[in-house]
Amino acid sequence: MLLRRGQNRWLVFCAALIITFLLVVYYGDELASMRRMTSTAWAPPAPQTDSTTTTVKPETPQQENLKPLHNDAAEIELVVATTSKENITWLEDYLLDWPKNLYVVDDPDAALTVPQNKGREAMVVLTYLIDRYDTLPANILFHHAERFQWHNDDPDYDALQLLKRFRVAYLQEQGYVNLRCAWILGCPVEIRPRVDAKMPPDDVVPTAKHVYSRAFGDLFPGVDVPSEVGVPCCAQFGVTREAVRARPRQDYVRYREWLLNTDLQDSISGRVFEYSWHIIFNKEAVHCPHAGDCYCKQYGICHRLDCDENGCPGQYNPPQYSTLPKGWPMLGWDGEDRHWSGEL
Repeated sequence: MLLRRGQNRWLVFCAALIITFLLVVYYGDELASMRRMTSTAWAPPAPQTDSTTTTVKPETPQQENLKPLHNDAAEIELVVATTSKENITWLEDYLLDWPKNLYVVDDPDAALTVPQNKGREAMVVLTYLIDRYDTLPANILFHHAERFQWHNDDPDYDALQLLKRFRVAYLQEQGYVNLRCAWILGCPVEIRPRVDAKMPPDDVVPTAKHVYSRAFGDLFPGVDVPSEVGVPCCAQFGVTREAVRARPRQDYVRYREWLLNTDLQDSISGRVFEYSWHIIFNKEAVHCPHAGDCYCKQYGICHRLDCDENGCPGQYNPPQYSTLPKGWPMLGWDGEDRHWSGEL
């Protein structure tokens, strides 16, 4: 049957309308997925020829906002030490499918809290490990509360960009990883326990150097005090269930008892653990992986050709102060417009 010219135009119009609708739906979903973190850790695993290895391909700068790659449906939980005054809304806004354990250390009525607000994030880490020892997920990330912090290994000090890129497969391979790759602050050596024990405390910058040898003896009885200790600062790290359970639960109970009973200031006792987590989880006392390898294997930043063992130029810049300026990341240290166009 032949169609009249008017009927023909009507069919063409309807077909164009349907195609337009499908394109809008498809690309709308794609754009939405770029605005928030939707980790593939909770999606059904894709078929692989070898599920035990993950090949990290070099990336171009245009690929840096892609979703993180995981080698399977890896179970992971985020443990956050926070106070009632800190802003943690970004965790819910972007890390939609990561189970989160939010420990509010200054609120005894919070759903998750600690027996005593002491030792900074160390009390949260130990309380979680003790309480969840028999029900641990396969992988755990211990993290601070605020999104933008001076020690985050990102040009804008943005933790979100690092978490979006985090390779769970690398954590599973290593057992423990520090979330920092840059060596500045902590590596290659931060503490020389025997030498530093003879030095007076620093009255300007809190440090555990002068007490580390004695604290190490208390925490690890029968273990020789190392001559040198080095690891990137600042007590944000990932660990696997197997690495945690390599020690009996009673060890973590004993560590927390030490923390509860010590007379050391929080800034000091917290730093004792900051430079002990890697040892607790069976790494050498000096644990400073090659920074270029770390950025590639841990975060998929493999396109940089100027990295060395200490870091990648521009990836982490030591800030002027330990508190970022008001208005960061839109405003800089002198109130200038940084022309920042990231996710908020």
